[in-house]
Formats: sequence, C-alpha cells, structure tokens
Amino acid sequence: MDATTKSLYERAQAVMPPVAGRATQLGVVKGQGSYLWGEDGKKYLDFASGVAVTNVGHNHPLVIERAKAQIDTLVHGGHNVVYYPVYVELAEKLNELNGGGCKVYFSNSGAEVNEGAIKLAKKVTQRPGIISFKRSFHGRTLAATTLTASNALYRKDYEGLLPSVYHAEYPYAFRTGLSEELETQRCLADLDDIFHFLIAPDQVAAIIMEPVQGEGGYIVPPVSFVKAIREICDKHGIMLIFDEIQTGFGRTGKMFAWQHFDVKPDILTLAKGIANGFPLSAIVARADLMDQWPAGTHGGTFGGNPVACAASLAVIELLEGGLLNNALAMGQYFKDQLNELKESYPAIRDIRGLGLMIGMELMTEDRKPDAQAVSLLKEKALEKGLILLTCGTDKNVIRFIPPTAVSKPEIDQAVTILRAALAEIFV
Repeated sequence: MDATTKSLYERAQAVMPPVAGRATQLGVVKGQGSYLWGEDGKKYLDFASGVAVTNVGHNHPLVIERAKAQIDTLVHGGHNVVYYPVYVELAEKLNELNGGGCKVYFSNSGAEVNEGAIKLAKKVTQRPGIISFKRSFHGRTLAATTLTASNALYRKDYEGLLPSVYHAEYPYAFRTGLSEELETQRCLADLDDIFHFLIAPDQVAAIIMEPVQGEGGYIVPPVSFVKAIREICDKHGIMLIFDEIQTGFGRTGKMFAWQHFDVKPDILTLAKGIANGFPLSAIVARADLMDQWPAGTHGGTFGGNPVACAASLAVIELLEGGLLNNALAMGQYFKDQLNELKESYPAIRDIRGLGLMIGMELMTEDRKPDAQAVSLLKEKALEKGLILLTCGTDKNVIRFIPPTAVSKPEIDQAVTILRAALAEIFV
C-alpha cells in the first residue's frame, strides 16, 4: 500500500511519535466556518474548533484576506531586531481592550506565555513561590507542567519540576455538593492552610488561575471566589495571573473571561483564539510591572510574527463587530437545548459554562463519573458527523467549543446528532 492509498492517520503512524494524544483518527483536507471536510469527502460539524482556536470559524474570509495581504508585505522581521506596524498596532489594541495602562509581550504558544508570566512575577517580586490550582492546565513545557494539576500522567517521569509550586483547591460545587458560598469558604480555607503550613504569603510571587477551568472540566467558579483571590493578592503583594489561553477572544461571550467577574489580573496570558489558527500568544501586564523586566531577561525568535498579528487584528475586528454578541446569544440557546436533553437522559447531571464554553457532565446512577459513556458519545457523534472533545480530570465531561459565528441551525444539527447518539448509548 503506497502513500496515496493510505489514510493520513496510517501515514502519520510511520513518521510521528505517539506522544501527541489525538482525539480522533480523522484526516481533514479543508475547513470553512463551522465545518471540516474529511479526506473521504465527508462534511463534519466541528464543535472542537481546534481546541478553542478557530474562534471566528475556519478560514474566515477577513482573517485570510488580512493574512494574505501581510504575506505580500512582510513575513518575518524579527521583533528583537526591528519594529513593524501590525506588531505595534496589536499591542496597542490589547492594551485598549484591557483598560489601558498595560504593556504587551508576544510569543508563540500558551505554555510560552505562562512561563513568561511566571518569570515576570518572580522578577518583579523577588519571591520564589507560585500557587496554582488543582485541576488546572497551563501547558506541557517543564515549568508549565509543574503548574498543571489536572492529570498525573502529564508529570510522570518528569519530576522533579519547578520548585516552590503549590496547588490549592478550586471551587467545584457540583462535585462537593456544597452551596457556592460554602464551597468558596472551603477553598479559601485551603489556601489559608497553604500559607500557614507550607509557604508564607510574603514568599509567594504569583497566584496563577484559569478564570474558568478548561481541561479540568469547564468549571465556572463563583464570582465571590475570584474576587477573594484578588483581595488576597492585593493584601500580600502577590501578582494575580489569569491564564486566559482558552477563555480569551470571545470564547465566553466576552473578549476576556475576567470581564464576567469584574476582576482584572496583574498579568494576563493569551493564546489559542488570538489569531484563529496562526501561532501567536501574548502576555498583557500592568505597565509598571513590565517596566521592571530588563532587556535580555526574556526573549524568543518568532513572537509577534507579522502574519499572525495581522490575523489577530482581524479576529478582534470580527468579535467587536458582532460575534461577541452572537456568542452570548448562541451560548444561551445551546445551553437551553442541552438542558432539554438533560431532562430526557438522567446520565447528564450538569450543564455549565459561559458563552460558547459549555461543559456537559455525565455520571452513573450512583453518581460516579461516567467516562465510558462520554467516550462512547464522542465516538458516536463523530460517526454521525459531529466533532467533539472531552475534558475533566475523570474524563466524564463533553466540552462544546463551537465558533463564535455558530448559527442556530448548526446548533440544532449538533443537538439532533447528540440526541441520536445518546439514544444508542442509553437504550
């Protein structure tokens, strides 16, 4: 069998390692809007969006137009060497979107900017400690792996990792069965214990958190918890870092998730949806902090690539031009449809999320995480033409990540497929 008769999956097995886990064996050759086309010609409704990357839809015409125009002008100048228009324009826009008084550093990936944010916090505070949260995901480089606490597999055989990193409890009232108020108190008490038993708060450089946990299960914390973390950071001179790599750029129905909580971080990390598929990430932080980051103490070659910056400016234009409002409206419509499914299938125990970042948690009759049903649901949905991803530390949550441009008919199509798949699983 030669390369022309093998599937892309089969060809990849010969030349690629198993280390990159794959959600499907699907080979695709084209994308447009909410759809991907398989190498077999089949059309798939994509509610994974490249793991929350193609937030304005695959190959949006405006994004492609701006990227092509930039290719004709400048592909790479090197941000350590020269300045170029889209690089500065995007930094100015991100500063504006975050209320002003910020400066911006560009990189390529989410893990890179999380590492950069930690370095910045350590540099300006001259403190060693970092506090992250259980069920968090911050990347797979060595320092980012240390911050991550959603799966022991990510850390296995890589210990020891970055020292002086501690993991606190993140609110998950659905699982604990507590009220939001009591769950917030429980988690804040755990943070107090870390300060009392493990590391004094004046030794902590930063607390890094996802304002909505992604891989951990699409968990939305109470507003009171997020505000309390801000107050704790202010009290002890700790930098608050929000990892908005998955939640940013319209995913939650607002440009950034921090706007839902009215809590601004000191340092914000962005990637994924920032450029709709072009590699780009950013650290947005208070100017007074950034000004304490001396030249040469952090760097990189490809950060702020001109083509990616041009694409990002187009993404922001589209989001501000109506897609943020669409994400809020379609997110509510989608949750309403999913809650109707929940009434028919007792295994669906919780529907949660902000905007178009929606989690559906399945459990058994005795309220144990039902990872098997979730895996089957994902497989059957794919067979019927719907691409889904899972999440949750127990792998029992379906995460819905459609583009912000998704339409009611597309949501209806997804729900129809889900209903048919659930009927096959729960006969």
